[in-house]
Amino acid sequence: MLHSPLEQFELLVLLPLQSKRFLDISFTNATLFLCLAVILILIFFFFGLYRPRLIPHPFQLAVEGLFMFITNIVKQQAGNRGLRYLPLFFAIFLIILFSNLIGLLPFAFTPTSHLAFTLTLALSCNIALVIIGFKEHRLQFLQLFVPKGGPAWLIPLIVVIEVFSYLLRTLSLSVRLFANMMAGHTLLHILSSFIVGFLKSGMLLTSIFPIIIVMAVIGLELAIAFLQAYVFVVLLSIYLNDSLNPGH
Repeated sequence: MLHSPLEQFELLVLLPLQSKRFLDISFTNATLFLCLAVILILIFFFFGLYRPRLIPHPFQLAVEGLFMFITNIVKQQAGNRGLRYLPLFFAIFLIILFSNLIGLLPFAFTPTSHLAFTLTLALSCNIALVIIGFKEHRLQFLQLFVPKGGPAWLIPLIVVIEVFSYLLRTLSLSVRLFANMMAGHTLLHILSSFIVGFLKSGMLLTSIFPIIIVMAVIGLELAIAFLQAYVFVVLLSIYLNDSLNPGH
């Protein structure tokens, strides 16, 4: 039993692998559950793509449905040119989704509830988008920070604001995902502690109401787990469109 709602987010070193000076690649509970999420994704694909049928079975339907879902998002937001990056976006969606879902298991750890994970993911994606922008358009990519039709005397201020807002994309992506996962799991812990307290005191009938609330919150968290992966990919697709079409 956890003593604090935040104890579930504590990083625990399972296998210390640390040099005396700089490098620390210790195997932690976050690493463990990330590996489990990847294994679950591979199992999901194995059952979905093993002996595919013309009339798809449920796992095949789930894999194909998710793939077409992400394809439509990327195509709608970034156009046909954005489809070349579809495998990356699909992989990001799956790793976020399964990391969110695995954290709902009892005594599990949620990798996406740590800002270090979400910030690293968002930062690496945004750096890649900047590289794509310069690769596709060279210095013309900087047109993204100079909106058309603005008064000339306001352009320096507009450029500063646009650059600042562009840099904030990393924080908005990472904090949104991390905060939603952390808040939801904290709420579940607090509500579950009420149930345990009622059961220990022998108030069986009183514990029914918190149980119903917990079940409803779990259903909500399942929806949020999918929604946050969806929002992350949608925003990345919009940012990709800015890199591919900076003048629009």
